Amino acid sequence: MPGGLPLGDVAPNFEANTTVSPIHFHDFLGGSWGILFSHPRDFTPVCTTELGRAAKLAPEFAKRNVKSSVEDHLAWSKDINPTEKLPFPIIDDRNRDLAILLGMLDAAEKDEKGMPVTARVVFVFGPDKKLKLSILYPATTGRNFDEIFRVSSLSRVATPVDWKEWDSVMVLPTIPEEEAKKLFPKGVFTKELPSGKKYLRYAAQP
Repeated sequence: MPGGLPLGDVAPNFEANTTVSPIHFHDFLGGSWGILFSHPRDFTPVCTTELGRAAKLAPEFAKRNVKSSVEDHLAWSKDINPTEKLPFPIIDDRNRDLAILLGMLDAAEKDEKGMPVTARVVFVFGPDKKLKLSILYPATTGRNFDEIFRVSSLSRVATPVDWKEWDSVMVLPTIPEEEAKKLFPKGVFTKELPSGKKYLRYAAQP
């Protein structure tokens, strides 16, 4: 599909109407982290469960200075959160301009007119407006928000296989020993390996 956004690229500073107000994306992000979700269609079951989950997680994302936004139509939020306003804006992209620009279309799934629907994309942007993470789900598969929450909770660390929140994290090989001691005041554990190389360094989650 045309468009797309590679890791490390700066997010396009698009303008869009939302359920809250018109936005310029860079101004919306400000100095925060940001998560942009996309959805295939409004008034569909999987999408409704996803936005409901995102609404419940909003306070936890806010604690971590993360703003969230979703790409969809405007008339749907009452089904998702009938008693309160959603804690994030929903972007109106009825012409699919943003979906095309960011490479969000799912060629395998089409609407009643035979047009590709929007895939379930997750983009995580840093305060520098650069793309830090991209996950692409097909339109038929609901996202795992525990995984999204996990990967948006950390910076300047790596995580081992099957990592869960509050497990030990791994110190990046690019961080010198003295800097690591300052970043991880509870201490850094270096695992002894047959090779003698000291690249497996662990620390408590910051």
